[in-house]
Amino acid sequence: MPNTNRILIVDDDPDIHHLLAAALKDGHYSIEDRYDGLAALAFLEDQSCDLVITDVRMPGLNGLELLRKIHEVRPGTKVLVMTAESTPATAISSLRDQAVGYFTKPFSLDAVAETVAVALSAPAPEGDIEVLSASPQWITLQIRCKLEIADRLVPFLRELVPDLSLQEREDVGTAFRELLMNAIEHGAGKDPNKTVRVDYVRTANFIIYKILDPGEGFSLEHLPHAAVSNQPNVPDQHCEVRERLGLRPGGFGILVSRHLVDELIYSQKGNEVLLIKYLLPPAGDGPH
Repeated sequence: MPNTNRILIVDDDPDIHHLLAAALKDGHYSIEDRYDGLAALAFLEDQSCDLVITDVRMPGLNGLELLRKIHEVRPGTKVLVMTAESTPATAISSLRDQAVGYFTKPFSLDAVAETVAVALSAPAPEGDIEVLSASPQWITLQIRCKLEIADRLVPFLRELVPDLSLQEREDVGTAFRELLMNAIEHGAGKDPNKTVRVDYVRTANFIIYKILDPGEGFSLEHLPHAAVSNQPNVPDQHCEVRERLGLRPGGFGILVSRHLVDELIYSQKGNEVLLIKYLLPPAGDGPH
């Protein structure tokens, strides 16, 4: 028999329990239900589980308070935070307190099933993401150089831009993930003792993501392992280079990201990159 993962669902709405049970019915899960934070905490003081899925707004003890308490009574327990009223402050608070993931209501059953599977397979958070600044207009994170952190971080960052369309949020998230993976893999050599710094800056007119890695940098003109360097008549030339160098399949990050954001700018050294998304048309693009 396959291993059974024990999941604790915490929400004061019985309908959410039914939806999550339906989403997880095909997995090898043993599900426990509690309807407020205090009852969930009492359960965890007596028993362990592999994953907690908690709502934010609940009577008695809200989900963010529960998240902090869980790490006190059951260190290493993975926690997914869900909410119907997502705000940047809620997302950053969840991230600061080492939630392994974050999603919003309403949700699709397939998406939740995938989120839970990823959370259970991922290593438990070990302070891999440190929040250095949490101003709504300027958020700064220091990230340990582990590739899996890129997938963990993207859902939180999507919640910082609720005024973008769903497609725009997906596009920006994809571009950010690709360039963060590059920074971790190439800039830091996947060395978990090194860190990458991420800044999110928001103004009235645009959003900037800045990624700074500890590497020596590179030149966009000398990237034979990246698709951006391919000649038009050899669109897969970089794949041969990556295979020869023992790199994972890919190499499309920069090429794809250029088309998903409004501007992509590298520093002269090449170890810093800016992703820019306009909230309003840039100056000069309006009617004349």
